[in-house]
Amino acid sequence: MLKTNGQKLIKDGVIVDNTWALIAKPEGDAAEVAVPAGQVIVPLSVWAAQKAQLQARADVGVWLDSDEVAESIGEDANHFPVIGVNFPGFMDGRAFSTARLLRERYGFKGELRAVGGFIRDQLCYLRRCGVNAFAFANPETDLEIAVKSLNDFNEYYQASVDQPLPLFRRRA
Repeated sequence: MLKTNGQKLIKDGVIVDNTWALIAKPEGDAAEVAVPAGQVIVPLSVWAAQKAQLQARADVGVWLDSDEVAESIGEDANHFPVIGVNFPGFMDGRAFSTARLLRERYGFKGELRAVGGFIRDQLCYLRRCGVNAFAFANPETDLEIAVKSLNDFNEYYQASVDQPLPLFRRRA
């Protein structure tokens, strides 16, 4: 039930140790999941079922699956030091929207972490949506090369979380 990959991740453009353990989605009752001490990222269902106990802890984050929306945590977003957005596969892009909503609508300022099956080619776009940490599911991912992917493009036409003005406004 507890995934502690112990591997490294990319955070704010730098390769760092992953100090957070990710708890897998429970198959049974979320209220019965034992949340261990230490830095843990719990599924939304566990947070919702145990909110009264968990909200007092500063070492608990939450992760949203691709079928769960940012509105599920809404105004509670800034309570968390880290929020994960899950990619069950690289072709499922719903977490892009979730990330952007967390940053823009709910003003989330903490670590916004992509987890799961995203790929290196998506990093610069994820960053534009407000994701600042990347925990690859594949432990064989070359993080040195992945960091370079954050800068695949240096100019964008449209506005985003990391560049609120569109190109035509920046050139005016």
